[in-house]
Amino acid sequence: MARKIVITGGKGGVGKTTVCAKLGIALAHMSKRVLLMDLDIGLNNLDVAMQLEDKVVFDLVDVIENRCRPSQAFVQDETEPTLYVLPSCHLAKRQISAEQIKRVVSRLEDNFEFILIDCPAGLDSGFRRAASLADEAIVVVTPHLASVRDADKTVAELVGNTVVNVVVNRVRGDLVANGEMLSAFEVFSLLGQNALGVLPENDEINCNVLSGCSAAFELLADNLVNGKQQMFDCVAPYKGLFGRLRRKLKRNA
Repeated sequence: MARKIVITGGKGGVGKTTVCAKLGIALAHMSKRVLLMDLDIGLNNLDVAMQLEDKVVFDLVDVIENRCRPSQAFVQDETEPTLYVLPSCHLAKRQISAEQIKRVVSRLEDNFEFILIDCPAGLDSGFRRAASLADEAIVVVTPHLASVRDADKTVAELVGNTVVNVVVNRVRGDLVANGEMLSAFEVFSLLGQNALGVLPENDEINCNVLSGCSAAFELLADNLVNGKQQMFDCVAPYKGLFGRLRRKLKRNA
């Protein structure tokens, strides 16, 4: 039976969809059968992030309304044969309930090892609908006080019913080394939940979800599968004499 994990973060712009996509790729690279499920109904872009939008024929609402079987709505990743996407719809003609989606998930969970659920931003009904489907949550947060505050509110909504893990995203090692940005470990301490991973700021991955930062996501996937706490060191390249030079060059770039 699949581990059902909602990827959330409270506010938009913290990289939830990117983390969902890249973590799915890393898990599939470990030969895990993975389904990425987009529940940002109406504003969905997981299929776009995965560069599979041209292959979408049916979506989640088509499955719910019995216009197709779940397997007909799956879009298989072109490079990872054990990775599938269940896209959401761009416009739902009626409200989709959590119970309807739960029935879909119950038909799928025996076929996958992981179901990663891309959650909409905010803490409204869309968040609660996505969170109700999962036994675990990954709260994505950036090392900025506004993001930490929103993540803390998200954690408060989840604790008690869900195992909560935290991923600190978009960490700039040069700024952390200069004392100008919260470190990932300060963020973990503030939120008081299980530390799952650290992901660096990376221009390449911001432009193309399917490339960049593979080592950080491989560590994240390994932590998730094997219960480890290996953290990608974003600060190491900026330590010592050559590290100080890199910091100066990055600041002036």
